[in-house]
Amino acid sequence: MNYLVLIAVILLVCLAAAHSYLGERYILQRLFRRDNLPKLFGSDDFTKRTLRFAWHVTSIAWLGYAGVIIALSFPTVDVSLIATIIAITFLIHFVIALVGSTGKHLSWIAFLIVTVAVYFGV
Repeated sequence: MNYLVLIAVILLVCLAAAHSYLGERYILQRLFRRDNLPKLFGSDDFTKRTLRFAWHVTSIAWLGYAGVIIALSFPTVDVSLIATIIAITFLIHFVIALVGSTGKHLSWIAFLIVTVAVYFGV
């Protein structure tokens, strides 16, 4: 792996960690203290859960990109390796969306279908 790839991967990992930690601490927690968030399904709980998992799924996507970049840096990259990395990334998206929304945010269905389609279709 050359230095440019290493720089890109390290930056993505650091950005993902900083995005999740700092976003949770300085944006989400402060936002959730407000009393004027939309109340869906009877309370603002769904809104908070959706914002939280959507925020962190972005960080997971960046980690997935880091994995793809590493795979692409090999002279003979196997397409199935890239497909597996993408499938695992969306599997994590699926779990976060399902658990984070207690199944109410239907994105988990799309993430699961993408996971299966990529894993078995490529």
